[in-house]
Amino acid sequence: MPSIWTMGEMLVEIMRPRVDMPLDSAAEFLGPYPSGAPAIFIDTVAKLGSPAGIIGGVGRDDFGKCLTERLGRDGVDCRFVSVVEGISSAVAFVTYFADGSRKFIYHIGNTPAAMSVAPDIAGIEDPAFFHLMGCSLLASEPFRLQILLTLDRFVARGAKISFDPNIRVELLSARTLDDIIAPVMRHCAILHPGVDELYMLAGVNDEAQAVEKLFRNPRLETIALKRGKKGCTVYTRERSFSLGVYEVEAVDPTGAGDSFDAGFLCGLMEGKTLEECATIATAAAALNTAAFGPMEGNINAASMRAIMKGHLA
Repeated sequence: MPSIWTMGEMLVEIMRPRVDMPLDSAAEFLGPYPSGAPAIFIDTVAKLGSPAGIIGGVGRDDFGKCLTERLGRDGVDCRFVSVVEGISSAVAFVTYFADGSRKFIYHIGNTPAAMSVAPDIAGIEDPAFFHLMGCSLLASEPFRLQILLTLDRFVARGAKISFDPNIRVELLSARTLDDIIAPVMRHCAILHPGVDELYMLAGVNDEAQAVEKLFRNPRLETIALKRGKKGCTVYTRERSFSLGVYEVEAVDPTGAGDSFDAGFLCGLMEGKTLEECATIATAAAALNTAAFGPMEGNINAASMRAIMKGHLA
C-alpha cells in the first residue's frame, strides 16, 4: 500500500499556559507535549488512516518515550527512529503573545533529533510521498546532508517530494536560505508555503509573480498556499482556487500548518480532487487548533466527517 514518509526533528514542547508570558521570566510551563513539525505532520497522516512513517531520533529518556509512544499509538511506523543512549531528547520552549506572535527557545542541534543518518529504505514497499520541512534542514548541517541523501533514495524509489518551507528564523544563523533548501526545491512536486515564505522562496513580493517564478521548476505540480485565518489558495499551472476555514474556537495554532500538509497529501494519495484535498487539509488544520498542545487535536475519521459537514467561512 502506498505510504507517506518524513524525516526530521522529533522533540517535546514545553509551553507557557497563557499569552504574554515571556521566556526570560520565572513562571509556570505546561508539558511535555510531543512535537516537532515532522512528527506533528506524520502523526496527523496516521490519524487520517494513511500508512505513515518517520525517520528521526530521540534520547533514551522520558521525553523520548513520550514521543515514540504517542506516534506508535497513533499508528506511525517508527522502525527508523533511533533511540540514543546518554544524550537527552530535544526540547523547545514556546510562548505566545497577544498580537499572535510567538517565540521559541530550541535545544535541538546537539540532540538525537538532529543526529539521524540516511537509512536503507529498501524495505519500504511503496513510498508515495517524502515530506520535508525547512526547520529540519536548519537543525544542523550534518543532519541536512543526511536528509538530502535520504531524499535522493526516496526519489530513486519513485516517491514525490513534498516540501513545507516552515522557516524558523531562530535557526537560520548566518546561512543563506537558498543554499539550504535549493536541493529540495529542485525535486519538489508539492509545495506548502505561507505567504511570506512564498515571497521569500521566489525573491519577489507579488503573489502572481512569485507563483509564476516557482512554476519554472518543471517538477513542481501544485502550490498549496496557506493563509492562516484567511484559508488557502491552491495553484497549478492551469488554474487556481481558494477556500476559507472551518470556524472553531482556536486554542493553540501550533501544528495547524503541519496538519494541513498531512491532510492535503492524504487526499492526493487517495486520488481526491484538489478541491477535496484542500477541504480535508483545512478540516485537519482546524481540528488541530482546537486543542492546547501541538499534537493534541482530536483528528480522526469521525471528527473529520463532523467538521466537514459545516460551512467554510
